[in-house]
Formats: sequence, structure tokens, C-alpha cells
Amino acid sequence: MADSISRTCALTHSKSDGPDGNCGSIETTRKYAEIIVVRHGETEWNGQADVELNDVGRQQAVAVADWLSRESKISAIYSSDLKRAFDAAETIAKSCGVLEVAKDPDLRERHLGHLQGVPFDETDKVNLEAHKAFKSGRDDQEIPGGGESRIQLYQHCTSALQRIAKKHIGERVVIISHGATIEALDRRAYPYWQCRGVPNASVSVFHVSNEDEWSSKSWADVSHLNQTGFLPLGFGGDEN
Repeated sequence: MADSISRTCALTHSKSDGPDGNCGSIETTRKYAEIIVVRHGETEWNGQADVELNDVGRQQAVAVADWLSRESKISAIYSSDLKRAFDAAETIAKSCGVLEVAKDPDLRERHLGHLQGVPFDETDKVNLEAHKAFKSGRDDQEIPGGGESRIQLYQHCTSALQRIAKKHIGERVVIISHGATIEALDRRAYPYWQCRGVPNASVSVFHVSNEDEWSSKSWADVSHLNQTGFLPLGFGGDEN
């Protein structure tokens, strides 16, 4: 159940602050997990193509890691098993003193079928059928070539977040995931509010209870990226 809280697409904190704006302690008596969800840094491709962060993406990962290191205790770090997310997660873990990153394939980006690795503005030329499926407004529309529907993505990533939350009630954890996945998590937390795009290396904060009640505390914060910048455009936050 979503709280009726006010949100912005780019919150502003002082440089000394963590993502909750006050070097954020979580009250351990509360019956929820505080989950800090980070989108991986910039890459050349997205979807489930297993590519690495590019040079800017690595700089963005360092910027997020430095910012999160100012947070009070982070109990665990989880990541999509795709390399660009896991590499960012390891950078954050090292900075925050977390010894191990747990991989979870349910935190992966949406599979785009025949459109994997295709620039966004060329999808209609490469495979028109897949392009039409991708552009369809139907949430149950799968993409030819093994691609997921929005419902399939929603089901596996929200189930993953709830599962993680149940392990960490009263604690703070970090998750590194992908643009479309994070948008699906936000729809679960706050279905009546929409913000287009999830910038690379942005930070969102969710509260998830053991009773499957969700709220969104902040959304797509990029205030820590003053030096490295971010890509604000396109599917999931960039062009590919």
C-alpha cells in the first residue's frame, strides 16, 4: 500500500548527506526494510545483453559508492546477476564495508527478445513484429524472440524485492538493478504516480513491510552525480 507522500524526480541533499538526507538511521522498531535501489551506471547497451559499464558508468558507480558510504549501517547488498549491475554493486560494497554481494537473477532488466542489443531508433528496421510488440500498450504483450511482457517483469522483480525485505525487516539494504525493473518496482509502491525514465546511477528508496505493504520515500535522485553526469533520455534512461 503506497503512502500519499510527495516526491520529486531529482531530490536535493547536502553533499554530507546520504540518500535519506540526514545520514539516515532507520528505526529498528519499525516493521519494514529500507531498501535503497540504485540503477547501474552508463553502458553501451541494455536489455539482457551482458555488457560492462563504460568509463562514465564506472565513474558513476564510484560516485554512488562514495555517497552511500555516508549512510548508517547497510546490512546487505543485492544485485542483478548481469555484469554492469554486479560490477557497480561490488564498487558500492567495497566502499560501504559489505563483504559480499548476493546475485539475484530476478532483479535483471527486461528481456527484449529479438530487440536485444538494437539501438532504440532502429528497432522498427531490425524486426518490425518485435518493435510493434515492444511499443504495444498491453502489459501482457510478450516480445518475439523470448522477450518478456511488462507483467512478467513486474511479477519477478516485485517478488524479489518482497523476498529480500522479509529477510531484512528493521534493516537497510542496497539493491543494484536496471531501468525498466526499477520503474516496475515504483509502480508497485506508488501506482498512481508516474515519472518517465530512471537515470543511470540514480538512487530510489523504498520501505517494504513484512505484510507486503510498500511505500516510496524518494525517487531517481541524481544529486550525487554533479561531476559525472547522467543520461536522462530513452527507454530505461538511455538510448540503447
